[in-house]
Amino acid sequence: MRIVTFASGSTGNCCLVSDGGVNVLIDAGISARRIVQGLGVLGLAPQDVCGVLITHEHSDHISGLPVLVKRTGMRIFAPSELGEVLRRVKPELSESIDYIPTDGGLCVGDVRITAFPTPHDASASFGYRIEGSEVFAFATDTGHISDELLEGLQGADTVVIEANHDKVMLKNGPYPPLLKQRVLSKHGHLSNDDCAKLACLLADSGTRQIILGHLSQQNNTPEAAETAVSEALSGRNVKIYTAPANKLLEVLIGDGVQC
Repeated sequence: MRIVTFASGSTGNCCLVSDGGVNVLIDAGISARRIVQGLGVLGLAPQDVCGVLITHEHSDHISGLPVLVKRTGMRIFAPSELGEVLRRVKPELSESIDYIPTDGGLCVGDVRITAFPTPHDASASFGYRIEGSEVFAFATDTGHISDELLEGLQGADTVVIEANHDKVMLKNGPYPPLLKQRVLSKHGHLSNDDCAKLACLLADSGTRQIILGHLSQQNNTPEAAETAVSEALSGRNVKIYTAPANKLLEVLIGDGVQC
C-alpha cells in the first residue's frame, strides 16, 4: 500500500491511497491542476482514481473539488450526513456524490473503506479507515481524542493524525483571541502534546508508521511536532514522518520512502 500526501495544512489538503490497483484520494483542498500534476508525477491519470473521500466541508478540504469533478468526472465518496452537507454548500456536485454505507463500508476491488466521526467544528466531520493488503487510517482536524476517533484509528499499520499546533507558540502567536479559543477547543485542532498521547495509544495497538499532518504554519514547526511525538514514543519501534504543506510525501506501508 502506498500513501502520498500532496498537501497538508490550512492552505489545503489532499492525500492519495493506492493499493492493488485501487487508487482513492482523501480531500481535494488544492487546485484540480495541482492534483492532476501530482498524480502525473506518480504515473497516474485522473481516470485511474476511483473517487475522492471528503472529510468535511471546510474550504481547505474541498476548494478544488468542483473543478476536479467537472474536468475529470471523478466520483465523491462520503457518509450520508456529510454528503447532504456537500449537496447544500456545493449543489453543483450533487450528482457526483455516492454515500458510504454505514453497515460494512464501501468496497472497491479488494479494498474496504469505512468512515468514523471526528470531533471538529464542521457540520459533519469524518476520518477514514482503508483496509486492503494493509490497514491505513486517516484523521486530521480533531479537537480532542474521542472514543470514536480512537476506535477508527487503533490497529492500523499506518496513520495520518493531526499535530496542528504548539500550545506556547499558539498562545504567543498572531491569531486573534477568538481564533485561538477555537483552535484550542474540543472541536478545534489537536496540539503536539495531545498528538503525542494519541501516537502512544496507537503504537500500543500495533501502529508502526505515523504521519503528522495539518501542521499550522504560524503556530508550529515540523521540528517541534516531531520532537513532541518522538519523545513520547521513546522505546517504541515507530517511524514518524511529517506531511509538508505543499510538497509530496510518499510512504509505503512496511517500508517508508520519502520524496
